[in-house]
Amino acid sequence: MTILGYALGILIGVTLGLLGGGGAILSVPVLVYILLVPVKAAVPTSLVVVGLTSLIGMLRHYRAGNVNAHAALVFAPAAAGGSLLGSRLALLVDSRLQLALFAVVLIIAAVRMLQTSTLEQEGEPAPARRLPVLLAIGAGAGLLTGLVGVGGGFLYVPALTLLGGLRMKQAIGTSLALITVSCAAGLAGYLGQVQLDWTLIGIFTALALVGVGIGSALVPKVDASKLRRGFALLMLVMGVLVLVRR
Repeated sequence: MTILGYALGILIGVTLGLLGGGGAILSVPVLVYILLVPVKAAVPTSLVVVGLTSLIGMLRHYRAGNVNAHAALVFAPAAAGGSLLGSRLALLVDSRLQLALFAVVLIIAAVRMLQTSTLEQEGEPAPARRLPVLLAIGAGAGLLTGLVGVGGGFLYVPALTLLGGLRMKQAIGTSLALITVSCAAGLAGYLGQVQLDWTLIGIFTALALVGVGIGSALVPKVDASKLRRGFALLMLVMGVLVLVRR
């Protein structure tokens, strides 16, 4: 089971490298059901994987000029605050409820990914909306990050495009910056409160990062739209299974 879990860690990284995000959302069910990590420890472990892989993706987008620093600075405090609050709440709620929330988030993220093909069509950016609305969305996405160990990109990207007025490429790069910040804040909320297996975290994260490199190299050879749809369907099935098995 351990070998299978680590192999899936590489697969998660490959998906991340191919799609530019989203793959690490499966790290929680892999950690819980394959590597048998308790839910309370699996969530902060996932935050390390999601945070570091998002950081690498963000740096690539930054070099390409696809990170909007102003939008990131506006969203970041709310995202970090929400994530820290989410991690504190996670310590209080029952693990079964935490898994149920994760399953719902996974299903919603899968639906959002299936709709991405429409969002990815470049056009004139939408006009920016009021700051309180943006901050509320940033805090909400951060709350989910700390509570169930997901990045929240499926919320950040449409918020940045439809409400923040950013083009898709900039929204994706900026989203990765926000995910990195919220994961770091969420992890801080767990430190000292949950016993973590740092050896497992190091190995799983390292393998995921190896997978990112492999996936990035395969990008020119793979139809990303078909892969995204297939992965979204996998997430949908996984979300239903977690909801049933919790």
